[in-house]
Amino acid sequence: MSAKNIKPQDMGKPSEQLCKIENLMPLPAPYDKPGMEPDFKEIKEDWKKNYCATLDGFVANDALKRPETKEEEEEMIKKFLNGMEKLFLEDTNRGMLQPFMLSFEYCAKCNTCSEACHVFKSSGEAEIYRPIFRSEVLRKLYKKHKQGGSLVSRFVGGDIDINIETIMRLGELAYRCNLCRRCAQTCPLGLDNGILAREIRKIFSMEMGIAPKPLHESGTIKQLTTGSSTGITKEAFLDMIEFMEEDIYEMTGKKYKVPVDKKGADILLIHNAGEYMAWPENPAAFTIIMEEAGLDWTLSSEMIGYDNVNYGIFYDDVQGRKIGAAQLKAAKELGVRRIVIAECGHAHKASMVSQDRIMTGEDNIPRESFLPLLEGLIKKKVFKLDPSRNNFPVTLHDPCNIVRMMGIVKPQREILKAIAPQFREMTPHGVNNYCCGGGSGFAIMNSFNFTDFRNKVSSRMKFKQILDAFQDTIEDAEIPKYVCAPCSNCKGAIRDILEFYQATAKFNVHYGGLVELVVNAMVDIEKPFLEFLRDEEDMMF
Repeated sequence: MSAKNIKPQDMGKPSEQLCKIENLMPLPAPYDKPGMEPDFKEIKEDWKKNYCATLDGFVANDALKRPETKEEEEEMIKKFLNGMEKLFLEDTNRGMLQPFMLSFEYCAKCNTCSEACHVFKSSGEAEIYRPIFRSEVLRKLYKKHKQGGSLVSRFVGGDIDINIETIMRLGELAYRCNLCRRCAQTCPLGLDNGILAREIRKIFSMEMGIAPKPLHESGTIKQLTTGSSTGITKEAFLDMIEFMEEDIYEMTGKKYKVPVDKKGADILLIHNAGEYMAWPENPAAFTIIMEEAGLDWTLSSEMIGYDNVNYGIFYDDVQGRKIGAAQLKAAKELGVRRIVIAECGHAHKASMVSQDRIMTGEDNIPRESFLPLLEGLIKKKVFKLDPSRNNFPVTLHDPCNIVRMMGIVKPQREILKAIAPQFREMTPHGVNNYCCGGGSGFAIMNSFNFTDFRNKVSSRMKFKQILDAFQDTIEDAEIPKYVCAPCSNCKGAIRDILEFYQATAKFNVHYGGLVELVVNAMVDIEKPFLEFLRDEEDMMF
């Protein structure tokens, strides 16, 4: 069946694979040449047998296993239908009921959102990735369920089979959306198909106990039990802080003492815990900035207090609330005046938007983004900066949850204009940006062959934007090029696409956060702070 001719009713029809991606969106030079892009890897037969690979040949939800008996199958269908009903009840979905119902009831099917969706466009416009497709499957299932398969049901849109194939394919399809909400921004009625995708995920997690293991087991459960989504214990965290202080001294020749568990500090700075392991230069840069600015700040070493991750917001309301409440509790115990969220996009949304519905009054603590704070320090000329130290092409990726969700657009641009002479925008940018492809948990979802989908489909539009931004220098490997991504999950997705397409090795394209560029421009820091510049300097001498 053609990828463009699939209908929602086809979701329940038996077939080895409903959709095959064949006509991916073209990439610009130099990746428009044959052999520049790796092929999709073949899916293994045991994956097909045990999981749901019949949607499009990819397996994202590694907890969504095929039932082994008829009884298990019937139980899965029953639980799905029970969970679906709960989406429509105030007692069980109070927080999301109004926006959910508006999007469920009033879609005009104008397909304006399709042109805004990076997954749909990148896939070559495969029908199953159209934002309204999964929403329409949910509508048809609900109408069929409520009307019991009657003539009325078919007349009002319930013309779909409620069977295990439909349900499992829908469970996979909910994880082909980055929840970036670009569709909602574009919708002429202000409806949000991203909400419907997330509500489908909730059915599987909250009612059926099914969620991708990297999100739930390796993320949420590990965070609630060990205090960190990476599994770092308090003792290991304190050791890492000592190592970070030593690394800063080695890089800069200056000694900084990181304040940990300082009672009554003005600011509790919270990082994505993954930074300490994958990108320790980022919390190191924050340390230099906070200390050089003379701010009264601290880190927490307590459970969850040093990890701003909250994967629950992507798939499960209960898990999201548990993590958010624990994070605020850690801050409350330190007695800080405010929480500043470092470079993590979804932490901005989880902490600064979602938690306002959980902690109120005396239990609440003001939370803010690091971006306006840093912009203020730059404008006040707190640091002596030499922009020529960043005199190479720099482009900016706008994290969806910071920019589109929260409207924080200007500060990062003012900072880059002050420290990066060759700063150039992506097209489009700001609130119209495209997702990195790692949003909604994709950045850490690496089960089976799902990384292929991320690198070749969901991150494809972002890679195109990066190539377009650097077209004047992309094939000159002597010139370093820097993608500034002030978000841990975005950095993870961008790291993966640059490795997948060998863009760093072939064309000298690098990535990193914003604070690293700021520190690299500081006059008082003698050596280059950015690793690729240090490597170049070492080669010269």
